[in-house]
Amino acid sequence: PLPTYQKLRHVLDSKLTEYTESNPMMDLVLFEQAMLHVSRICRIIQNPGGHAMLVGVGGSGKQSLCRLAAYINDFQVKQLPISSTFRVEELKEELKGLYTSTGVKGNRIVFLLTDSHIADEEFLVHINAIVTSGWIADLFSKEEVDGILGS
Repeated sequence: PLPTYQKLRHVLDSKLTEYTESNPMMDLVLFEQAMLHVSRICRIIQNPGGHAMLVGVGGSGKQSLCRLAAYINDFQVKQLPISSTFRVEELKEELKGLYTSTGVKGNRIVFLLTDSHIADEEFLVHINAIVTSGWIADLFSKEEVDGILGS
């Protein structure tokens, strides 16, 4: 824990500078509430299976704060491709890749999903399954599960 907002601001400003050296420029103003949100997101994603729903007006910095928190904790950020032709089967394939990457390979990933990624309402059924139980019942076939467990 950092004892003052000034120290927290210093740490977050330095991490933001580091982030922008290797990633696209993030024009982020770290006011007190933003610093608290980054701290909360960091605490959430440090917990195994940690997840959060960030709700707010578009353009208010939710994605930027999430990306900064992921960077601070050495997580990769993964998003779905935005396309009107992206369907449920493609979502399931993307989720298979994420589950394999995190569960089998041990990669640390933040799955960042926005309302613009929801091309089909059925997506929400699968996202709800992830949030509530961490598992999508029909995601992997029995043969795929056997192959994963054997590796």
